Amino acid sequence: MGPDKHTVRPGGCGILATAVTVVCAVTVLAAPGTAFAAPGPTPSTSPSPSASASADPSSGASATVPPDKDLEAVQAKLDKLYHDAAVATDAYNAAEEAARKQSAEIVDLAKKIVKGQQKLDGLKERAGRAAAAQYRTGGLPDTAKLVLSDNPSQFLDGAGRVLQGERATKALIRELTQTQQDLKQYAADAADQWNRLEAGRKAKATAKKKITQRIAAAEKLESALQKKQKERLAELERESAYKAQTAWLDTGILDEIHSKASAAGRKAVAFATAQLGKPYVWGAEGPDSYDCSGLTSQAWASAGKPIPRTSEEQWKQLEHIDVKDMRPGDLIIYYDDASHVAMYIGDGAIIQAPRPGRTVSIGGAGSMPILGVVRPDA
Repeated sequence: MGPDKHTVRPGGCGILATAVTVVCAVTVLAAPGTAFAAPGPTPSTSPSPSASASADPSSGASATVPPDKDLEAVQAKLDKLYHDAAVATDAYNAAEEAARKQSAEIVDLAKKIVKGQQKLDGLKERAGRAAAAQYRTGGLPDTAKLVLSDNPSQFLDGAGRVLQGERATKALIRELTQTQQDLKQYAADAADQWNRLEAGRKAKATAKKKITQRIAAAEKLESALQKKQKERLAELERESAYKAQTAWLDTGILDEIHSKASAAGRKAVAFATAQLGKPYVWGAEGPDSYDCSGLTSQAWASAGKPIPRTSEEQWKQLEHIDVKDMRPGDLIIYYDDASHVAMYIGDGAIIQAPRPGRTVSIGGAGSMPILGVVRPDA
């Protein structure tokens, strides 16, 4: 598996194509609809969004399947591994974004250094010519030149020009000194950017190692499960997401959310909707795969509103909106460490790139712990 991204507690991802079509059609138009809740026990029997708010997933398990508490422990361990991978992925993406900016800054500084050196060479040449001219006309003091001059008036005129020349020479020296200082600063800035770039490279390598280790451990844990264990684990994940979404809906929050999408928000939702079914890959920004913040940042870039690359920076830099005021296109940030982000599409639903092994899909907005909501086009 290639580079992956932010963790999200599994659940709310196995939606029927028909349900996807219904929700997308409703939310792209920003029309109020029926609350979306997590799907039922299996993808093949998953209820539509309108039915899922009241449907209760089945909970029976085969006698050959270990007790739920054992599988719940496995689920908790998987959640922890994928969460750690998500946090590391955010660090990786932040280092990657910083590296792009630092590389661009180094190129810009290199251009300034070349231009400054050319200017310095020109100033030195002018200074040399001025020094040579001063040498040729130097010697006697001005009073002696005035006494010996055949034309005192002409001498005085010339003395005025000499004064102007001296002032120009002083200005030239000042410019020469400033250019030398600028070049010195450019060189220091470039060195600093190189050091930052190297530190970022090491941070990326460390984050990548952690990501691959956590994902490999999660995949190993999952691969050790028998078929019926995997089925029951998936069922428990759906139940967990369903319960969280139902609890969120039971607060009556959808009765307070009535805002319609902005023009840019509709474009962002349309872009995200078009990515449904594409795989989650950490560090990916499309067009064939995405991680969670890769999806949201590209969706808003397509709407003409570039936003920060990582979920953490999206939380830090974008305007915070009260949950009751959110509208389709707004971004919901999850978990206390802002390690996951999804796009609200209306009707209590989100589009997200959940975690490794999953695809871009629709889920319940309340199926994970909500940290807050941000608006890219506030």
